[in-house]
Amino acid sequence: MIQAIQLILALSFLVLIHELGHFTFARIFHVRVEKFYMFFNPRFSLLRVKKIEGKWHVKFFAKNEDPEWEAHPENTEWGIGWLPFGGYCAIAGMVDETHSTDDLASEPQEWEFRSKPAWQRLLIILGGILVNFLGALVIFSMLLWQYGQDTLPLRNVTTGLYYSEIMVNEGFEQQDRILSIDGEEPETLSDVVESLIIEGKRDVVVLRGADTVALTMSEDLGTRYLAQQNAFDKAEREKRRADRNYEKRRFVLMAEWIPAVVDSVFPDNAAYYAGMQKGDSIVAVNGVPTPSNVQMTEELQRHPCDSVTIDFYRADEKHTARLFIGDQCKIGVSIRWNIFELEHKEYSFLEAIPAGVQYGWDILAMYVKQFRLVFTKEGAQSLGGFGAIGSMFPSFWSWYAFWHMTGFLSIILAFMNFLPIPALDGGYILFLLVEMITRRKPSDKFLERANEIGFWLLLALLIFANGNDILKLFF
Repeated sequence: MIQAIQLILALSFLVLIHELGHFTFARIFHVRVEKFYMFFNPRFSLLRVKKIEGKWHVKFFAKNEDPEWEAHPENTEWGIGWLPFGGYCAIAGMVDETHSTDDLASEPQEWEFRSKPAWQRLLIILGGILVNFLGALVIFSMLLWQYGQDTLPLRNVTTGLYYSEIMVNEGFEQQDRILSIDGEEPETLSDVVESLIIEGKRDVVVLRGADTVALTMSEDLGTRYLAQQNAFDKAEREKRRADRNYEKRRFVLMAEWIPAVVDSVFPDNAAYYAGMQKGDSIVAVNGVPTPSNVQMTEELQRHPCDSVTIDFYRADEKHTARLFIGDQCKIGVSIRWNIFELEHKEYSFLEAIPAGVQYGWDILAMYVKQFRLVFTKEGAQSLGGFGAIGSMFPSFWSWYAFWHMTGFLSIILAFMNFLPIPALDGGYILFLLVEMITRRKPSDKFLERANEIGFWLLLALLIFANGNDILKLFF
């Protein structure tokens, strides 16, 4: 429920500022905006507000048709619809989802979109994209100003990294320390994942003990990673369906190598009754060596609702305990994970602005790079709709996490709207650029047909993405 609330609030906020971008530029160029709605309102609206002859009129749960209100088209009608899938800004004289060519049969008026120069129409269309992108930069800047930034430099991870099976098959060995990728030193673990999976870089140099080893990644590493992640997620969904109390895990490609040292023991749990204590170092589960926290967790996951033997050291003395673990496959301890030195940086208000701009630009660049994976079979299977987006929010309320995710979605919304697909802002931008170059304006009928095609393409994509979410619930 908390994830759903965060998703609705974030998308509502992003749609609102997107449409305000169109509205603002339309009013700058004296173009009438007939309606401004949060959510869609087929047949009736939850709320309708309009200024008529100097007085504000408000209606709740009212039908959309109102001859009295329609007699005053010079003022914008504000409202909230009942269908929570976005919103719209109905601009006079524009062929879009709110107007057809039949609505534009009369001669163009000076206050209509179609009467304005191409460069003004271009700015009106760009308004939504610009506001979404700039809004994300503002969000990131304010987060840096309020919270600062914590990073874990890869050079501080002195124990090396844990590598999943797919990376071991690429030639990595456990606790290898990555020195460079294509000749450049990665700053953080996320930089490593971005370079290898998203950008497809291949030449890696690692420190293995005292030796320096060169590795060459496979060309299809990115798609194989997606395939393995899809298979992992499917297995996790099956476990979840078999046991509604099962806590779904996330696929770990690489992680910091953290020894399984107990930081605290939870009362009334298996480890508590076995006499385990803070500082115990877990080294094996059922005789299988588990020198890292990830390996211990993976081995425990293989024995739900079963008894396991835990080997651990306390003050250089080896101990063995037999524990019964439940369906969550946990023994009731927290692991000491903060063994590496984080770098925290505080920002003044003026320092946070350029840092936030750079942060937002880096996110956009990363998203554009990974977009190529969408056009692969594995990438298409990974596409998700509202359910997948909602799962990206935490299951608890955090203002930092909420605004950070909202900024991220704002970047995505700006990029997706910039794609040259009819019915999206990018489609209008493409036609306007063609008009500015050729000095010939596409006919309203052509724009209407193009928008219809674009609408059905977007609807198909929406059904496919949300269909993936639905299929993942049952298969």
